[in-house]
Amino acid sequence: MRLVVIAGALATAIALIGTPLLIRLLARRGYAQAIRVSTVDEAYPAHEGKRGTPSMGGLAILAGVLIAYFGTHLLAWRPVSYSGLLVLFLMVGLGLVGFADDYLKIFKQRSTGLRARTKLVGQAAIAVAFACLAGIGDPAPASTAISFIRDTSLVLPFVLFVLWIWFLITATTNGVNLTDGLDGLASGASVMTFGAYVLISIWQYGQNCSFTVSETCYSTVSPMDMAIISPSCLKRCSLLFKAFSL
Repeated sequence: MRLVVIAGALATAIALIGTPLLIRLLARRGYAQAIRVSTVDEAYPAHEGKRGTPSMGGLAILAGVLIAYFGTHLLAWRPVSYSGLLVLFLMVGLGLVGFADDYLKIFKQRSTGLRARTKLVGQAAIAVAFACLAGIGDPAPASTAISFIRDTSLVLPFVLFVLWIWFLITATTNGVNLTDGLDGLASGASVMTFGAYVLISIWQYGQNCSFTVSETCYSTVSPMDMAIISPSCLKRCSLLFKAFSL
């Protein structure tokens, strides 16, 4: 629990200091995505009033999570876990796809950003790499068994497991893209999600089978590292929701 508090405190400090600086930097340099203009054939919602709103707020989330995660382990003198590094790999990898999308929108003034096919290929490459890496280790960070509350006796073949992970990551990522509007909608939804993951991870750590082996224990690999990452995301998303929605 102490590590979760440290991670949350670091993320809060970084958010309070870094988010305003990032917003001022983006606004001063005019880093805002192009606004779609309605034509005779296609009508878009009127967003002229939002022209100039800073974009690329995801950089703040990634930077805050990375600093809070590694800073917490450094302060506690605790080694990082394979599971934690895997989650950070997934976040940074998908963040790079999003950065490429924002780059085209801002610097090339192409309001559509990356082409759908290019974006899906990038997401698929990161998702498949994550799924393959998650299946390595003893115990592996990810389980190939179908589960509800705990693993069942039904085990997916590894190929189906990779395809399932790819589908989940692609669906979730694009679901966030669809909710990501000009008023911090995605950040607001993410706050609730990461808040739930904080509680889940802390509960799994407290009921970990490495402490007491019983029928009700959880065999989750490195639940504390998941609990460290979640409050970092929670603090960053909450500050971005307040800042970029103004």
